[in-house]
Amino acid sequence: MDEPANAPEGPHAPNGPTSPRTADDPAETFEAHRRHLVGLAYRMLGSVAEAEDAVQDAYLRWHGADRAGVENAKAFLSRTVARLCLDRLRATRARRETYVGPWLPEPLLGAEDFSAGTASEYAADLSVGLMLALERLSPLERAAFLLHDVFDVDFAEVAGLLGRSEEACRQLAARARAHVRTARPRFPVPPEHGSRVVAAFAEAARRGDPEGLARLLAADAVLHSDGGGRRTAALNPIVGADRIARFFAGIATKFPGVIGTSRGATLNGLPGLIITDTDGLPQTMAFEIVDGTIAAIYFVRNPDKLGHLAPRLQ
Repeated sequence: MDEPANAPEGPHAPNGPTSPRTADDPAETFEAHRRHLVGLAYRMLGSVAEAEDAVQDAYLRWHGADRAGVENAKAFLSRTVARLCLDRLRATRARRETYVGPWLPEPLLGAEDFSAGTASEYAADLSVGLMLALERLSPLERAAFLLHDVFDVDFAEVAGLLGRSEEACRQLAARARAHVRTARPRFPVPPEHGSRVVAAFAEAARRGDPEGLARLLAADAVLHSDGGGRRTAALNPIVGADRIARFFAGIATKFPGVIGTSRGATLNGLPGLIITDTDGLPQTMAFEIVDGTIAAIYFVRNPDKLGHLAPRLQ
């Protein structure tokens, strides 16, 4: 029941403002919505590269569509991208289940660029916590929640996309909403405070100072490290301030370059670090900070998830 249905792709959208007919200038019309579409696809897939591929596929379909009959280009393109992402989720689910170690979404710089542009409380939220909560949903739950609760698509349109009844889509979204509200932390931190905590962590990690690290960590802090089998990383989450502090102190002793040159950054809306390893490749850490201490660290080392950052780091 989790697999997307092959619903018909009608050209008309029942909701939203009516757009001018765009048959004569498909590229310009598409580019006006690209940022929105990448934001939708990233939320669906958790991967910048896969999101951009889905949007490019949508671009090709847009060029082949009967655009003269499209009343709302944004709705049509959103529907197309969502359907493509559902197909990808079905194909990648088995790979995710056999992933080596913890799976984390690809880190995103400039998350504010991908706001849904709606009044939803989730419109600008691309935090790792939310992305992990979405990852635990079925593909249909994820699609129903994102389309309705984040992108403000009504259930009649969602039902047409998913090939389910409106009531079934309401139930899918309700289950997803309940899970997200339980699993997604919401602890906004003033940027200057987050920067100070992250800078102190980076310095203590470089020194290999377990006491200094432990003071910055909540007692029940969790470290998630994603190497994907491509680079060394913990195969299970590490829980507890002392264990995490010893982990980073050990890295400083054995592999000092791992916490080498670093710069502060905002990653998925969280305070973070971009670190250049001795091999010249980037790696990232995003930090959830609660009541002044670090509650979670998301450490991405898998090079397959970091290549899209290179152009932003020049």
